[in-house]
Amino acid sequence: MRPLEAHIDLDALRHNYQLACRCAPQSRSVAVVKADAYGHGALACAQALESQVPAFAVACIEEAMVLRQGGITRPIVLLEGIFSADELALVDIHDFWMAVHHQWQVDVLLTASLRKPIPVWLKVDSGMHRLGFAPEEAAAIWRQLQASANVTALHLMSHFATADARDDRYFKQQMGQLQSLARELRAPLSLANSPATLAWSVAHGDWNRPGVMLYGSDPLEVANDVSRQLLPVMTLRSEIIALRELREGEPVGYSGRWRAPRRSRIAVVACGYGDGYDRHAIDGTPVLVNGQRCTIAGKVSMDMLTVDVTDVPTAELGSEVVLWGKASNGAVLPVDEVARYCDTISYTLLTGVLPRAPRRYHSGSA
Repeated sequence: MRPLEAHIDLDALRHNYQLACRCAPQSRSVAVVKADAYGHGALACAQALESQVPAFAVACIEEAMVLRQGGITRPIVLLEGIFSADELALVDIHDFWMAVHHQWQVDVLLTASLRKPIPVWLKVDSGMHRLGFAPEEAAAIWRQLQASANVTALHLMSHFATADARDDRYFKQQMGQLQSLARELRAPLSLANSPATLAWSVAHGDWNRPGVMLYGSDPLEVANDVSRQLLPVMTLRSEIIALRELREGEPVGYSGRWRAPRRSRIAVVACGYGDGYDRHAIDGTPVLVNGQRCTIAGKVSMDMLTVDVTDVPTAELGSEVVLWGKASNGAVLPVDEVARYCDTISYTLLTGVLPRAPRRYHSGSA
């Protein structure tokens, strides 16, 4: 079989979740498993975490149904709420919690006939300018929901635009708006995403929403002592399937972008953009071969990529190649570092790994 696999370390996942909890011991932490757990497999990750977490969060009802149908019984928050009125029946039947960010959702909720009240998180647009009610509208909506027999466990939620950044001015502006509104309404809060969980204790509310940090990616612009404790969960691993000896000046790959600066040894690796590896990876993008750092040489193809292994005499057919994650010898190549060479972020790499790269779940070094 083709050697490319995405290995998912469930012990590392649990470690990262516990790290989120230690960051904010007075908060409860929702485990965000949207987008198929950031490409890691939502059901498998939820099953690994269910004994530890008080609730999960997903983007939409389709994602929530995958968890329910897989046997997950914990509360599940729909971060974008419902997309049509008929979805509210599924929310009611399956005991989902829901965000509301638009007036039509409020209207549907207030006029519905339900089995029991639904826990609701009212989303406020404090400066992200995507979803949510303007702060000056939120108080009136809050009181409507608070007065409804269809609503219980009402919380205020928002999302930070710059909690990951060194410049904290906009974060503080958002935080100030939210603190003022929460005081007025005496509202419990859910504010902290991964970077705010890691770096901003002022944002730790009744519920935090750690996401990408659970999967070992550091979302901070500048790492701190806490984020350095994150462990990689996904290791994208393949093997060398061919080797080539090149003379100085010979090209490699489409358009001959890379030319050998000396006599060189090139390894062909079974992984390409058809597997979800980013085609924008530039020459010099790091990989690990037998645990030793090497670099991509030439454009990524659909099924293969090429690596300069001139300085790795142990490289041979079948040698381990780690595109990101943890090598067999313990060396680690952070997905965040690879993302920078691709001019993107770790989220796109992790969620972009396609089903052609099968997921293999294990704990520790198993």
